[in-house]
Amino acid sequence: MSETITYADFERIDIRVGTIVEAAEFPEARKPAYKLVIDFGPEIGLKKSSAQITVHYAPERLVGRQVLAVVNFPPRQIGPVRSEVLTLGFADEAGAVVLAATERAVPNGARLH
Repeated sequence: MSETITYADFERIDIRVGTIVEAAEFPEARKPAYKLVIDFGPEIGLKKSSAQITVHYAPERLVGRQVLAVVNFPPRQIGPVRSEVLTLGFADEAGAVVLAATERAVPNGARLH
């Protein structure tokens, strides 16, 4: 377990739900990854992300899927892609990423509480 944080610390992490509108191979990445464009609704808009999710997902099956992402980290340059959000997931037994998602559809941009 990580160190204990306060609720105020948690509130500083802005985790939102968005819908993947584009997903493509990212051959320039050091580790296998996809380039994603995620719609976080009118307040945040479209954001790009690089995600190492190639083991369990194909790009064409990702479009239309809602995912969770941290939207208030600084952008990070990953090869030619400027990743603007951190798409969230969990490692399975083999270390491959399984996306974190909502149980039901919620409005794009909804914040995790």
